[in-house]
Amino acid sequence: MRKILFVMPALYGGGAEKSLVNLLNLIDYKKYAVDLLLFKQEGLFLSQIPKEVRLLPLTSSLRYAYKFDMGMFGSLSGFKTGMLRLMGTVVCKVLYKEKAGQQRWMKCYKYCLPNLEGKYDIAVGFLEGEASYYVIDKVNAKRKILWVHSNFENIKKNDDAAAYKEYFCKADRVVSISDKCVQVLQNNYPDMKNKFVLLPNLTSSIVLSNTAKAAIDEVFSKDDFNIVSVGRLTEAKGFDMAIDALKILKDHKVPVHWWIIGDGELRKCLEKQAKDNSVEEYLTFLGFKANPYPYMNKADLIVQTSRWEGKSVVLDEAKILGKPILATDYATVKDQVENGKEGVIVEMDAESIAREIEHLVEDESVLNGIRNYLMARNYGNQSEIVKYYKLFDQ
Repeated sequence: MRKILFVMPALYGGGAEKSLVNLLNLIDYKKYAVDLLLFKQEGLFLSQIPKEVRLLPLTSSLRYAYKFDMGMFGSLSGFKTGMLRLMGTVVCKVLYKEKAGQQRWMKCYKYCLPNLEGKYDIAVGFLEGEASYYVIDKVNAKRKILWVHSNFENIKKNDDAAAYKEYFCKADRVVSISDKCVQVLQNNYPDMKNKFVLLPNLTSSIVLSNTAKAAIDEVFSKDDFNIVSVGRLTEAKGFDMAIDALKILKDHKVPVHWWIIGDGELRKCLEKQAKDNSVEEYLTFLGFKANPYPYMNKADLIVQTSRWEGKSVVLDEAKILGKPILATDYATVKDQVENGKEGVIVEMDAESIAREIEHLVEDESVLNGIRNYLMARNYGNQSEIVKYYKLFDQ
């Protein structure tokens, strides 16, 4: 039986985290013994880790490298790591600004954090950044695999691409989640283009359809056109454009209600924007939901207003549920949405988003055509797990 380690920062409600949870729920545990290391043992998806997975306990050194609380004063190693985190973060923010997180690892954690105990056949850094750095620098494994869940052109805006090259060189394989994302990596690092491979995010249609039947407390009015969006409240997801679009729809007296599932650093800003635009009555921030599927299942339309994505788990899930999609024209969207059949792709601005939503509300035949197209297909890809096995067993 092969021993596999997966490393992630935490299991908050993002696409990469959901992708990992889906994978862990599909793995054949007769073939693999799986350990999971989380820098923070937090997040709504913690409850979805299958019982066969061993969640590794955190040493005080690793715990306080990523979390500050009074417990750090209970041990010398915890105190030292807490002080390292504090000083390293402050110094790197002053010297490296937007690259501070990456440089904190390169200048501090790489040399000061202890190696992980134990040996593995395969170690997987399932998210770009510190999870990947940790696997390369701190884990004893025969083979090391790194995951990149986003378009690398956007990652390198805030990080040093040369540092990524150093870690990619040391990995046995680097996985990304769409043809476009793999191509971007190959274009950035043509001297190791054969190291980059494509593996799709896994989604079980059976599990998703069953969980979508759960009851919810919120009432979706039949008099409204109900829009659901799912994602972290960050710049990348473009919810500011959604609120501006909602203002236009309100002014045009289009009967819509927009439900946003997710949380993040921009929540207060977005709530203020909604208040300033007088659309609070037509918008509900639901926060993170461990099970967003009953909400998606009640939607008339799933809207994704992203500025950039790798490959969206939400869009795959919307297609499984037979829900029409409206998405902005970010770089990788055409890898997932067949325009006019599975949904509609619009320009990346509030006016275009609002105009197309208004058109869909007024012309139900377009939505019905998309629904029929989606429902006639099976979008679940749980059988693709064999591609993961092939990668693990090389």
